[in-house]
Amino acid sequence: MQVRLDDAVDLDGFRRRARQLLADGVPPERVEWGVARSDGGEGLFGDAPEQAIAPPTAALQPVPAAFVALCADVILHRDPQRFALLYRLLWRLAHEPALRHDPLDADMMRAQRMAKAVHRDIHKMRAFVRFTQVTDDDGLERHVAWFEPEHRIVEANADFFARRFAQMRWAILTPERCVEWDGHALSFRAGADRREKPPPDAGEQLWLTYYAHIFNPARLKFATMQREMPRRYWHNLPEAALIQPLADAADARSQSMIEAPATPARRIRAPMALHPLPAEGAMPADLGELRAAAHACRACPIGAHATQAVCGEGPLAPRHMLVGEQPGDQEDLAGRPFVGPAGQLLERAMAQLGWAREGVYLANAVKHFKYELRGKRRIHKTPGQREAEACAHWLDAEIALVRPQSLVALGATAARALLGRPVAVQAERGAWLHERADGRPVFVTLHPSALLRLPDAEREAAQARWREELARARDTAPVA
Repeated sequence: MQVRLDDAVDLDGFRRRARQLLADGVPPERVEWGVARSDGGEGLFGDAPEQAIAPPTAALQPVPAAFVALCADVILHRDPQRFALLYRLLWRLAHEPALRHDPLDADMMRAQRMAKAVHRDIHKMRAFVRFTQVTDDDGLERHVAWFEPEHRIVEANADFFARRFAQMRWAILTPERCVEWDGHALSFRAGADRREKPPPDAGEQLWLTYYAHIFNPARLKFATMQREMPRRYWHNLPEAALIQPLADAADARSQSMIEAPATPARRIRAPMALHPLPAEGAMPADLGELRAAAHACRACPIGAHATQAVCGEGPLAPRHMLVGEQPGDQEDLAGRPFVGPAGQLLERAMAQLGWAREGVYLANAVKHFKYELRGKRRIHKTPGQREAEACAHWLDAEIALVRPQSLVALGATAARALLGRPVAVQAERGAWLHERADGRPVFVTLHPSALLRLPDAEREAAQARWREELARARDTAPVA
């Protein structure tokens, strides 16, 4: 019996025909499977008439769900005998119940190897597609890639690329099937010729430069690399031209790294000794004692991981005390407030206003640096409300020792610590608030780090408004 499917990956057609053949009791050795030609002509069976599909004549035993998923994978394989193998397995599952529990069956193992090869090819397509930017006739940008898959995986992989590159127009050309994304929907067409692959663009040279710079000769394992990046893909990968020269020079580069002088160690202030905390309710006698006590504080987890406590600096009895959120990475290492990027922005703004940094006292509401590790980098994390509350008595003690006339809150964490309530910075910024029990007025504005996170188009106007608020705080500070 000759059975012809609509195309090489016609899973629905295969399932319909296989169920009917099984219901009619047609054994696998009596079935020849074929596929219609993609150009609309006849395929393997020439002019053989299409077999009519009638409803199943007998009740069918359900097959395991895992077998249905296996069929969806194996049908993408290029082996011409895949349909015969799957129908033979279906027949045997219906007539040999023990097959479901036989992990060493030859047919099942062959199908699983085919499914694994398809999954591997899907993964390689996702890893080795390289887009080139082109300009269409209508002047719109599009990204085009050429890829040569081993199996029929283009449609199975299309949704992944649509999700991954949803914001750009792209096309992936292959010899047998092409897929395009216009920003809204996927479309498919027949295969393309390799000559349709676009020439290199400027981004390719940037990629090659990046690839050459991240190559680590000391970690080169050439055989492992070839297993992960088989040579059959190299002729379509721009970086493949660099692999052999980089590998040839790996030994010499490794030796030069060994012989190079040691990199100077990052200078970090020597660890401070932990001093006993003051008795409960006792106030530190001076700022030095405050700093030592804050350094030993473990009322919240931040203190155990930071390098040191970072208290404020500046003159005593100043007109203004500027309070930020917490020290950053550079402040934690240096032991001084506002020396990182946000502090440099604040210093530039004060210089533009003619406001000397030496004339104000700079501090933070939280005295230790809270962060999370990403590789070797320490990424800032906003302190939680409980952590800020645990540090509140150190800030109160610092204010009492410094004796400022007025307080400037830089950001929401500082404003909450100074006012004792949640503060909507955007709504309450730019005005003096008289709510503290000690009578000191509080001026609320943005933290400079918030300005650094703004898009370039918005940053200039936001910084101009922020400088105006700093000038208002400097010139209009009431006396406590």
